[in-house]
Formats: sequence, C-alpha cells, structure tokens
Amino acid sequence: MIFFEGDKSEERLICGSDYFRNGSMRLWTLHPKYLDPRGLVALWREALLAQAVIKGLTAGYTHHPQLIRFRNTPSPLKSIASYLRGVHTEATRRGYCFDAAKIASPGNVEPIVITRGQLEYEWARLKGAQAGTQKGALQFPVNRK
Repeated sequence: MIFFEGDKSEERLICGSDYFRNGSMRLWTLHPKYLDPRGLVALWREALLAQAVIKGLTAGYTHHPQLIRFRNTPSPLKSIASYLRGVHTEATRRGYCFDAAKIASPGNVEPIVITRGQLEYEWARLKGAQAGTQKGALQFPVNRK
C-alpha cells in the first residue's frame, strides 16, 4: 500500500479514511502515521466497513461516493485490502494488535489519482480535527530528497 507522504509534484495517491464524526464513512489520502490514536482506530474500523461493502456483505453504504475511488480500480477488493494492509502496518508499528486475518487477500494495485486540491482540503480537515490533541503543529508533509 502506498499512502501520500508529501512529494509536492506527486498527484498519484492511495485513498485513506478519516474519523470525523459526521455520521458518514469517508476515505481520504493521508498516511495513517499522521493520525492520533483515536483516528488510527477509527480508520481501521472504517476501512473494514469499506471492505465489507465492496465484498457485498452489508446493505449500508453500498452507494457511498467515497467508495467510487476503490470501485473504479481494476480490482476494488485488492485495492481496499492493500489499503488495510498499510493501516495494519502502521498500527503494528505503534504497538496495536489489529487482526490481520480480517483483511482480504491484497495484491499489487495501481495508485488512485487524487487532485492536489483534495489533498490540501483533507490536510486542513485533519489539522482542525487534531487541534489541541497533539504537541506541536502538524506540518504539511513534503518529501525530503
């Protein structure tokens, strides 16, 4: 799984999930390393829900616009499984014990194209959601080469 980590010229990104409490599932681009603990757990839960929807295991969220990004890939289930694998990797790095057995078989997937404007919008939302919950201000990620 490839998450956006900040090359200013890069616009080929893989979708992630946010945890804003507006009652809807949201999928977005930032790497889970930028999420606080509550956000990481919510991201795992939302991504599992997205996987269940793509598998046809739930009646809810079947036409959710945020799933379009995954459904428009050649292999939606492999795409969401690859995403979940990335979330699991970050969770494991932090010492969480998320159950990898819940992830469908991932495979090689192509990055999903996301506009720079969408990324900037999501970064602003993340900064707003985490205001006051982390030490130091979040900085827009830029790859150092």
